[in-house]
Amino acid sequence: MFTVLVPARYASTRLPGKPLADIAGKPMVVRVADRARESGADRVVIATDDERVMAAARAYGVEALMTRADHPTGTDRLAEAAALLGLSPDAIVVNVQGDEPLLEPALIRRMAELLARHADASIATACHPIDDAAEAFNPNVVKVVRDANGYALYFSRAPIPWARDAFAASREALPEGLPILRHYGLYAYRVAFLARFPELAPAPIERFEALEQLRALWHGHRIVVDLTMGTPAPGVDTPEDLERVRAIYAAAR
Repeated sequence: MFTVLVPARYASTRLPGKPLADIAGKPMVVRVADRARESGADRVVIATDDERVMAAARAYGVEALMTRADHPTGTDRLAEAAALLGLSPDAIVVNVQGDEPLLEPALIRRMAELLARHADASIATACHPIDDAAEAFNPNVVKVVRDANGYALYFSRAPIPWARDAFAASREALPEGLPILRHYGLYAYRVAFLARFPELAPAPIERFEALEQLRALWHGHRIVVDLTMGTPAPGVDTPEDLERVRAIYAAAR
């Protein structure tokens, strides 16, 4: 049993009004909620700071709630939403971003089930192998290193682990066998952790890497990371992304 929360802020620098962008006759955030419902979640709730998104959700019969507009991180918004819903401390919440209308429902469920199996973890997330050097060295691609049991050791925008000898010779290709993994930002949380998160002091490593999951590691919370094969469907960040997603939905009709 799990709940899906879909945070959806109206403001977007590159794509204003993004949650309400039309995709095959429905607002994007509603398309995301539809995909989340297919995961088998007990409840799917859009968490927004804008009345226009609230109205769109209601028009399509999707549960939604208003959160504050001044949250410093997306996790703080989730914490408020979980509290407003009165979820129990041991409940599991999956955070599905409101700009991922192509996300596989099975992956959403997989995150919830992974966290349920690991009682010592506060968070579950996913990764997949990288085989392209340009992707490995791209600071916009977040990498993760796992331990022998699949728990996160560190997340970074740098290429980790660093292949000392191979990269000293060339950075044009990745050496065979290098276990370099791209982090995919889909998370499942225990509600008890979400309640604590706003009280945790930001970590120095978080400030420099600009990765809030490092705050959890810094304060001793465990993150279990599922290894998946293949690249998950991309989200919508730009007008070009939106047109690509529209074409995919149109072709499927």
